[in-house]
Amino acid sequence: MWIQQKNTPAPLDELQGRTVGLKFECNKCHTEVFTELIGVPAADHLANSKDDDGQFEKEEIKCPGCDMTHEITVKSTFDGVQFDVSEVTPSSVAYQVHA
Repeated sequence: MWIQQKNTPAPLDELQGRTVGLKFECNKCHTEVFTELIGVPAADHLANSKDDDGQFEKEEIKCPGCDMTHEITVKSTFDGVQFDVSEVTPSSVAYQVHA
């Protein structure tokens, strides 16, 4: 089941330590792009402040329609998990949780 990303981060307790697949629409050619599975990192429990608690996982994927390279960042903080895809509207990103 695909879950549409919202303006607020996804729940960390549901995603931490799991893998997700992302899908989004390429902003250049409007092709629907699907990623391989990406690991969701844990928030940094040794962080000195909330500003410092983010852990990142970065990936790149080429759009099969136009070969544009999109950079994907999965950021985990104590507030939740955010999926950022370069040059793509955040509301067009959806995720699917895997074991």
